Amino acid sequence: MSGKTTGTVAGEQRASLRRRPFFWIIAAVIAAFALAPAIGNNVELRESLLLATVYITLASNLNIMLGYAGYINFGSIVFFGLGGYTCVYLISAHGWPLAAAELAAGVAVSFLALVFGLGILRLRGAFFALATIGINEAVQAFVSNFEPWGGAAGLYLPTTIFKPLGGPMRALWVVYFLLVAVMGASLYLSYAVKSSKFGLGLIAIGQNEDAAVVLGVPAPLYKALAYSLSAFLPALAGGLYFFKSAFIQPSDAFDLNLSTEAMVIVMLGGRSTVTGAAIGAYLYEELRGYLLTSQTFSSFQLVISGALLLLIVLFVPGGLMGWIYGRWPRGKEVLE
Repeated sequence: MSGKTTGTVAGEQRASLRRRPFFWIIAAVIAAFALAPAIGNNVELRESLLLATVYITLASNLNIMLGYAGYINFGSIVFFGLGGYTCVYLISAHGWPLAAAELAAGVAVSFLALVFGLGILRLRGAFFALATIGINEAVQAFVSNFEPWGGAAGLYLPTTIFKPLGGPMRALWVVYFLLVAVMGASLYLSYAVKSSKFGLGLIAIGQNEDAAVVLGVPAPLYKALAYSLSAFLPALAGGLYFFKSAFIQPSDAFDLNLSTEAMVIVMLGGRSTVTGAAIGAYLYEELRGYLLTSQTFSSFQLVISGALLLLIVLFVPGGLMGWIYGRWPRGKEVLE
């Protein structure tokens, strides 16, 4: 009887999410990403939007821990890197098809995140943030000396691996559409978590963990589940990204700068908002592209990112969405 009741409640919650305008706004964003570069076979736009899909995926999943639960995770990129390595290794060494390698990478990384989370989520504040950096550096050091994964030289994929997808050129489009799907799943996941009892528990933890525990929120379990949940889709994105590149090495897979950039994106768009992670990622990707191609500012990209994060924290802690909600209160009814 209780199982039927739980199923009914879950079904009603899904139906409620679909009735809200924001559900269809996400669908429109996914459609725009999928169709925009396909019209006219615009390869340059595809590559630009591909990076945006990766940033949105990383930021949306980081937002589950940072925005909802209030835990600053500087090592979120470790999920992306481990997903990439697991996927590339299964394809190169064992000949797995892309779909199976992706699923295995997502499940394996989520399980590892659950194990890591049960240990380090006993820490709080700066101690947790430092622990996440330590995990990323430890994993990078391990992978750099792990010969089955190529050690410091990394792993390469032959171009023949693209043959099942119709050859290299067509494979690039397939990977792009799959990344758009992962991005869309990340937005819907963040939206579903925020609108659920689980999400309310995480937000309560973020506001005052001790008070949340007193009120009956199982904080250790919720935090561990959130940490594991936030690892699955970044692992898929990492697998697709490095499959597309046909090459992976530790310095690229576990680049701590990407974690910092994901944090800038979340703060820029607005913590604990689904829309903020998406808009922040797109705006940051455009800014990053301009800085990297500028003769004047190309060497100061990370400096500008750090300064931007500092300015947001000091003067606009609510980010872009906080600013929008302040001037258009009814926006909360449309944009989550």
